[in-house]
Amino acid sequence: MTPPLEDLFGNRWLWTAVLASTGAQVLKVLLILLLEGRWRPAAFMETGGMPSSHSAMVAALTTGVALTQGLGSPLFAASAVFALIVMYDATGVRHSSGIQARLLNELVEELRAVVREGFAPLPLRVLLGHTYLEVLAGVLIGVAAGLLAFLVL
Repeated sequence: MTPPLEDLFGNRWLWTAVLASTGAQVLKVLLILLLEGRWRPAAFMETGGMPSSHSAMVAALTTGVALTQGLGSPLFAASAVFALIVMYDATGVRHSSGIQARLLNELVEELRAVVREGFAPLPLRVLLGHTYLEVLAGVLIGVAAGLLAFLVL
């Protein structure tokens, strides 16, 4: 294997973040099964919902950087700022977009009952963002993954 590929496949920070995100997505599918009693493997590829896989990913990355580079490093600062932007966006803009999509879908249904002919817009996707609890759960998964990868393994 060439050195760049060895570097890529040996990058613990990257793979810890990817595995934290994947773990959060698997947990999302299992929570749907447990709480709603239905098997929805398609939820593995969806954004939004409990827990936030994006938050898990950036929290794992930031934890790994903190443990290996130190809290005073420029790389930690960049990673922490990046993580905060991702989490802010998940609970702010994306969450608000989901609420607006839900309201627009309701409005379209009401209009469809009145207009009927030629009015057939596709419904908007509603589940886009996260609640604070969903982001917090993702952060906890990410920090746990980072601690496991960089302190235990």
